[in-house]
Amino acid sequence: MNIDEQKLDDFINSALTDLAAGYNGVMVNLGHRLGLYKAMAGAGPLTAVEIAKRAGCYERYVHEWLNSQAASGYLLYHPSSQSFELEPEHAMVLADEDSPAFLPTAWDVPASMWFDQDRAIEVFQSGEGVPWGEHNGRLFCGSAAFYRNAYKASLISEWLPSIEGIDAKLQSGIKVGDIGCGHGHSTVLMAETYPKSIFYGYDTHDESLNEAQSNADKSGVSNGVTFTRANAREYEENGFDLICFFDCLHDMGDPLGAVQHAANSLSPDGSVMLIEPRAQDRLEENLNPVSQLFYAASTTICCAHAISEGGDYALGAQAGEARLAEIFKKAGFSKFERTLESPFNMIFQAQL
Repeated sequence: MNIDEQKLDDFINSALTDLAAGYNGVMVNLGHRLGLYKAMAGAGPLTAVEIAKRAGCYERYVHEWLNSQAASGYLLYHPSSQSFELEPEHAMVLADEDSPAFLPTAWDVPASMWFDQDRAIEVFQSGEGVPWGEHNGRLFCGSAAFYRNAYKASLISEWLPSIEGIDAKLQSGIKVGDIGCGHGHSTVLMAETYPKSIFYGYDTHDESLNEAQSNADKSGVSNGVTFTRANAREYEENGFDLICFFDCLHDMGDPLGAVQHAANSLSPDGSVMLIEPRAQDRLEENLNPVSQLFYAASTTICCAHAISEGGDYALGAQAGEARLAEIFKKAGFSKFERTLESPFNMIFQAQL
């Protein structure tokens, strides 16, 4: 074998960068859970002693954590004063839990993937699936937190207005189904904004439904929201003016059956709003960091759940528009169009 030494060195550096990112994820999660980032946000340069005091932590641990964060470029280090600074742009990502760019809780997802590794090895060899509820609990919190801020930033202001005529209908009062609602962040956001409409959230995971009800109670919208345990092919309500699939259709064992059930459950002029991870139709068009993240999660989470439902057609988290459009066409929808896209999502409207 002839080895290109430069290619070898480049790949080693790339692999080490990925390895360092994995180590740094632990540091980021610690910084979030211990309040270290919040202790630094807006405070300018601080010494390790000052940061430890603000966060109520032991200084020696904090100092080593700060060193790691400076080495990763997450914190700015000032050698003359031996102080550390969290710049405002980084604070949006690391300290502001309401920021659409907030990311620390997303590290709970790969943490759950490590916890579940032995099970993943088993099903790779057996061909069995892994239902959502059988994963480590950090998956549920991490996923909900990751999507919550994206929905909070875009659902009301951008995504819903992109669906033709739906904002006015929601203002007047319509019936809305949120399929695969999870912790109910999307359902609650819509209920808060459109109090005249009635919302139904469906999911198969009892723990998530309990969290959804708690979120609705805290937000004061319980009277306008009902959460029910049901899969996407068996909920009994009908006459929906809007049915939503938020980042969940690709997780289902029978996506065609789910879309057909939605078609049967819509009012005559109703719409489906489909939110799916952003992806092109061919693998060679998806060779980028965002797709790297989605393909990895899809391997042990999305496809695993679809297979657990007996699905012969596990879409995966990078399904692409063409495959999604084909499913809606087979389900009898005459209109399927992309209305908007973001760095992470594609938004579609479908009508019969």
